[in-house]
Amino acid sequence: MTATSPARAPEGVRKDFPADLSASIAVFLIAIPLSLGIALATGAPLQAGLVAAAVGGIVAGRLGGAPLQVSGPAAGLTVVTAELIQRYGWRTTCAITVLAGVCQLGLAALRTARSALMVSPAIVHGMLAGIGVTIALAQLHIVLGGTPQSSAVANVLGLPAQLADLHPVALGVSALTLVVLLGWPRLPGRAGRALRKLPAPLAAVATATAVAALAGLSLPRVDLPSWRSHALPEMPEGPVLGLIAAVLTITLVGSVESLLSAVATDKLIASERGTDNRPPRADLDRELRGQGAANIVSGALGGLPITGVAVRSVANVKSGAASRKSSMMHGFWVLLAAFLLVPLLDLIPLATLAALVMAVGVQMVSITHLRSVTRHREALVYGTTIVAVVLGGVLEGVTVGIAVAVALALHRLARTRITLERTADGVHRARARGQLTFLAVPRLSRVLNQIPHDAHAVVELDGSFMDHAAYEAIQDWQQSHLAHGGSLEVTGRSGQAARINGADPAAADRTDSPDGADGADGAERAGGGHGAERAHDTRHGEGVHQADRSRRGQHRGTHQCCRPWTPWQNHCDHRATGTRTTTSTAATAAAAASTDGENGAGGGGSPEVSPAPRRRGAGQLASGISAFQRDTAPHVRDELARLAREGQQPSQLFITCADSRLVTSMITASGPGDLFTVRNVGNLVPLPGAESTDDSVAAAIEYAVDVLKVDSITVCGHSGCGAMQALLSSAPGVAMTPLRRWLRHGLPSLERMASRHHAWARISGRLPADAVEQLCLTNVVQQLEHLRAHESVARRLAEGTLELHGMYFHVGEAQAYLLSEGEDFFDCRVFDTVGQHA
Repeated sequence: MTATSPARAPEGVRKDFPADLSASIAVFLIAIPLSLGIALATGAPLQAGLVAAAVGGIVAGRLGGAPLQVSGPAAGLTVVTAELIQRYGWRTTCAITVLAGVCQLGLAALRTARSALMVSPAIVHGMLAGIGVTIALAQLHIVLGGTPQSSAVANVLGLPAQLADLHPVALGVSALTLVVLLGWPRLPGRAGRALRKLPAPLAAVATATAVAALAGLSLPRVDLPSWRSHALPEMPEGPVLGLIAAVLTITLVGSVESLLSAVATDKLIASERGTDNRPPRADLDRELRGQGAANIVSGALGGLPITGVAVRSVANVKSGAASRKSSMMHGFWVLLAAFLLVPLLDLIPLATLAALVMAVGVQMVSITHLRSVTRHREALVYGTTIVAVVLGGVLEGVTVGIAVAVALALHRLARTRITLERTADGVHRARARGQLTFLAVPRLSRVLNQIPHDAHAVVELDGSFMDHAAYEAIQDWQQSHLAHGGSLEVTGRSGQAARINGADPAAADRTDSPDGADGADGAERAGGGHGAERAHDTRHGEGVHQADRSRRGQHRGTHQCCRPWTPWQNHCDHRATGTRTTTSTAATAAAAASTDGENGAGGGGSPEVSPAPRRRGAGQLASGISAFQRDTAPHVRDELARLAREGQQPSQLFITCADSRLVTSMITASGPGDLFTVRNVGNLVPLPGAESTDDSVAAAIEYAVDVLKVDSITVCGHSGCGAMQALLSSAPGVAMTPLRRWLRHGLPSLERMASRHHAWARISGRLPADAVEQLCLTNVVQQLEHLRAHESVARRLAEGTLELHGMYFHVGEAQAYLLSEGEDFFDCRVFDTVGQHA
């Protein structure tokens, strides 16, 4: 490797140099006016903006982990820097910048870069929007010909006086700048297309400067003093706690803005370019290290704080930059301009730079971000952070935003809506919407105690969490309700049955009805009033009144006869009927015994019978077939006969693992004729023409797509996949077996997980639990890529008549996740939970 690297390096440099050169010039033309404008907005010496732009390009560009990101002075730190200059002076602010760079190096050494992105996007966007509002209010005074005040509130209060004392020349130049800035990207025609190659900020500043110079307008202009008088940092002076807070603020805001810009740049590169000419994904810890080094150098040389700048990074990518050399060359051009173009720069009106920075501030209040936080119900966090930043400052605003976000999360956790209604058929329905914690127990008990003792009740629990206090409250009420002769169903989301059993969960597991979705039937049959009828045949609850059965079926919305997993429920192993008729708790046994005297039936009071030994081999198979013929076949015979006459017309091809814990019909609520299913070890889809290709999978794909005309294909992975574990633990040089040859089709998934050229995959709301889960998720994404390589699939996708879906089933949680479109805020492919009413 060492021997060949020098030979390849010059060739790569020569190949990329023209693209990097043109991109560096484009970024340089944007950086000059923006750097001067941001320096003006902070109240720092104007050279400080040029120093930061040059250092950001050269130092951060060379040492950073995002090859195409461009760093320099950014609007996100304008408010913070302006406050520090007002409080401590410019030279102390430079020292604070150096210390902030040291802190960033420490954070990079601790590898905390990705953790910094876990701050709520609503807080980050609210912080940037608040900074934008503050910048716009301050620069508006310069646009109008005045001087900005010390705070956003003072700027708002001073606007009436400023409007009464307008300076027409400054206002006219500012208006011209804004008109060119906003209209330049919309120039029509072939000439407009050619002119648009010049960056809009440069065109706006150049046009306004030329008009002001040719017209001889008298107004304040840029005044770059001699570099000999350039101020350098001094030892910080001031309260220690205040200085620490200042350093932490620069570190926090600069780091978050730089890392967000790096992630956004990666997304832009992924959308603009193919994998063959795409640079490596950003190494966020290295990027943070590069930002820290750049801040140390910039502060030491009397420059502004540095962050990654989204505007310049976008221009760099869209201009065709191929490597980090474009950013470094841009810094070199800025350095040359700072020494050679001073007479030209001194012609720029300050009102022009103020208008430019004001437009940048307004753009920081993004409508896209507002829609995003509103869609995720975080508008309160977003709005509160904006107001707090504008009124109190960046650090105070972020602190308030975090506090509001935590309070909102706790409110959502504790918020529970409990209602009770009586239907036309006399059923009392209690609904609990939200998480059931001890805080909801008083309201829950009050509602449940309003249900008459002898009534039929349905308790619907629509939440993902129930603590011990709520569980005991429901259990105690259930036992009391049943003991007084009432009947009961406890259901979960969309009416699917839930179980609130006695104190011995094992006993409940042994005695629940094997009717897979009707775990509540056992409780109802044990209730008073109908014990003899309901003990008649507990295998499928035939003794339950038909009205109750149909009512539950309507709530579930599922097929009552097509549930092949029901004999398996709780490992009942097709026990004798007598075993399945035992009661689940002491309370329900007593209730059943009390009804025996009234109804003359003893079915509910028999002693519990020990489970029969588990049957294996042919005996177990024969027993299962017998149970199917006896219990299920009568219900599905008509439907299967129809399918036999009409032929299969499945809606989708379902490719999943051969793991015995995955029951496709159960997790998709499907029945006969719905899914065309392919199962193999690791839910793998071999690439066409790959070595050791298994044509059985390709044949199934071709048949499903071209003959059956399925509408969609789903690749379903699952947690704890043995195939993925084998891939992770595989060692080179091991003898090939059929299993190992097959698993070679999973090697691209392993490579994808290790690559920085591809987006990560994770479950919504959390990171993967371990490397196995990460590979299971990544494998689904990779196999979808393999599917697209099949000719029949590619053709149908191009026609728009086929959809591809990724799915992940967490066995331990009994939770299914669907792969969402695109990538999330953190550049990840996300598997989301499916809403209950989807």
